[in-house]
Amino acid sequence: MSNMAARVTLTPVVAATAAASVAYARKFDEPLVHTVVSALATAVPLYLFVWMSWLYPLYFSELRRVPTVPGNPLWGQFFTIIMEECGVPQRRWHKEHGPIIRYFFPFGAERLSIADDEALKHMTVKNPYNYPKPVRAKLWMVRILGEGVLLAEGQEHINQRKALTAGFSIQSIRALTPIFWEKSLMMAKLWREEMRASGVKTMSFEVLEWLNRCTLDIIGKAGFGYEIDSLTDPDVPIREAYRLVFAFDLFSRLLHGIQAFIPASKHIPAKMNRDMETSRSIILDKATEIITEKLDEAENNIGSKDILALIAKENKKLKEAGEPGLSFNTMRDQIMTFLGAGHDTTATAVAWTIHLLSTHPHVQSKLRDEIQEHMPFLFHQDEEDRFDAAQIAAADPDRLPYLDNVCRESLRYIPPIPMTVRQSISDDKIGPYKVPGGTVIYVLANTINRLPAYWGDSADEFDPDRWDNLPATAVPNAFMTFLQGPRGCIGRKFAETEMKILVCCLLSMFEFQRDFDTPDPEEWKMWRLVLRPRDGVTVKATLL
Repeated sequence: MSNMAARVTLTPVVAATAAASVAYARKFDEPLVHTVVSALATAVPLYLFVWMSWLYPLYFSELRRVPTVPGNPLWGQFFTIIMEECGVPQRRWHKEHGPIIRYFFPFGAERLSIADDEALKHMTVKNPYNYPKPVRAKLWMVRILGEGVLLAEGQEHINQRKALTAGFSIQSIRALTPIFWEKSLMMAKLWREEMRASGVKTMSFEVLEWLNRCTLDIIGKAGFGYEIDSLTDPDVPIREAYRLVFAFDLFSRLLHGIQAFIPASKHIPAKMNRDMETSRSIILDKATEIITEKLDEAENNIGSKDILALIAKENKKLKEAGEPGLSFNTMRDQIMTFLGAGHDTTATAVAWTIHLLSTHPHVQSKLRDEIQEHMPFLFHQDEEDRFDAAQIAAADPDRLPYLDNVCRESLRYIPPIPMTVRQSISDDKIGPYKVPGGTVIYVLANTINRLPAYWGDSADEFDPDRWDNLPATAVPNAFMTFLQGPRGCIGRKFAETEMKILVCCLLSMFEFQRDFDTPDPEEWKMWRLVLRPRDGVTVKATLL
């Protein structure tokens, strides 16, 4: 019997109580309204407070044998979770109670957090399609990201991933790296020009906003062959659309939370809802414009090298071979997914890396020396040398081992996407525990990536050198920034290459220091799709 069926939801309880009280009122000639209201006033609290919040989770749930975080199931650990950084409470609980734990949301709503290696393999590799994202978790994301490969499930996800593979091959990404260099060097050049215009050699920059604009331009050109140009025009509509989506005022955060449980609340005439609809309209229109152009190119065999062109060509081949391929709407949704998830995650990752380098100057200095050894042209004062196509073509960021260590350690230490949530379809067994269908399960990268059981006593330290001598316990599932298996990030290589090139370009021109006139970005990280600092990442950049 599934977990959801065993619990019995509130709607059938209300319906059954109302029906029984109507029958009672008619049989004994009692006032109908008074009888129904009295019955509901008794039954609903009994259901919510006695059955759901006490008897069921403690004595009847099939999950009751899972190590459980102490607390009253009536309100559970909900307030602890919303008041702390995403994944941090679960770090404590896993240390205390083991690699598979149960905790509660209000009214005894059970949640599992999984950090066990074998359990993670089972969920992500052996039986991944039994664990789709819950419908509620998709509701707000699908408005902005579309139902692309990130949110598709089951056979639809398999079809989409197959059609997208060619576009994200190592060969296709290598062909796109000149675009990564072009936009990264342009951003560094704009910073230098801003300094010179102010007559200073040191200036504070809010790097997250700049990086969002840069990575948006990169995904536009490398992903779709489309010039967004938000580096030179920060107010371009598509960039403003994403600024609106990630508003962090208290009311916006509250309304986003409510919409996960009450979808109809998206129609409340509030500014956040209006902003979301404005953003969706801008993003949808831009995605439609881009995909229409790309499908025309594919039909006319125009040889573009961007990711979407490769996908469109592969899709045409699949359809000609009698396979499903992707519909127009699905292709459009891929663009929405790539635009949103494809630029903001990398921008956030690089912003956190720059912050960590500013607080670890010895790491920054060692990394800069390696970049200079392998790519001396980046340090030339002559701008023509820095933008020289031949030297850029020969530059391979994958040949820099310490750069690889720094980027991996940054992604481990502060994963841009801190968690994913799943809900089992059918009964299954995770570790030694039976998991009924309908169980909500969290895989928290921001928890797993910092567990001493995997990473040792230095798990909470930023230490790039650890990657040269990992403990035997640091198994692949100890690093869940990109997930694993068929639901792992299809754009991982794209993001890693883009991240390395951005770091190379910035460190070759600037030295970074912490700006103590601004809040420490690590003190208050906010989660909405990505784990970003509430007030951005501001650092002092000094021209080399």
